[in-house]
Amino acid sequence: MTNRSFISTLCLSLCLALAAAPAWAASLSDVTRTLETPFQEETDKEFRIYDYSADFFQESMIVSLDRLQRANGRVEVAFDYRKDQAAPVVKFRWQYNQPTNQEIVSDNKTLSVYLPENNQVIQSDIAMVKQARQDDPMTFITGLGNLSRDFQISWATPNKDADGNYILELTPRQASPLISRLVMVVDRNAVEAYQRRCQKEQSEIPLAVPGNEGSQNDIRFPILSTAVYDPNGNSTTIEFGNLQVNLGIPETTFNFSVPPGVQVVRPTGEEMGF
Repeated sequence: MTNRSFISTLCLSLCLALAAAPAWAASLSDVTRTLETPFQEETDKEFRIYDYSADFFQESMIVSLDRLQRANGRVEVAFDYRKDQAAPVVKFRWQYNQPTNQEIVSDNKTLSVYLPENNQVIQSDIAMVKQARQDDPMTFITGLGNLSRDFQISWATPNKDADGNYILELTPRQASPLISRLVMVVDRNAVEAYQRRCQKEQSEIPLAVPGNEGSQNDIRFPILSTAVYDPNGNSTTIEFGNLQVNLGIPETTFNFSVPPGVQVVRPTGEEMGF
């Protein structure tokens, strides 16, 4: 083969390789912004996430006991955006079905943990809980719009799962006895939707993407799973399924009514840091 032929073949091979490359390769910044943008007050209303519901599967490893605990249930969360606050007000209901029934409910004023087996509900003032755990980096659950402020974010190893979803590793910027690192799997479809919006804004030309016409199709809850590790090696992994967003979850979902005959316990002081 002549040098000219070799160079032509090489160029053709490179062109084919580039043509076959993923159309939506994402940077670390793209994935981080995909996580934060839907939960920020300055984001256009049509691209915010106001609520989501999902099935969840939870797996917790307690190293000292060499015990693996599994649980599952349903979660519903709502975000109330207010101009005078950096982060939205968050309300939630975690309904555990296995291994035992349990409810964790907050209307952003009171946190109720209902344990039917104990015929007991633990109710705490949210303001006191936040004060007792003000340095708890687990507040990422309510501060998704400020992840890069609270965490150092990098690619995990590997940085993608078998389905092409992105995997990040987050390390708290402030040391905590409760968490050493957080591994998060981010939906590649949510990342692609974020990239499409950025392209539209830059080009000001609508991009027709089959199956994604209209802004509503571009709104996805970006997190598929989280794994939290503490300094002692214990971990809790939560995977989400059947995710739905912006369905308009009723306010009454986050109101907890104490069942008749159930004991109410109201901890104070250091007890608030459960």
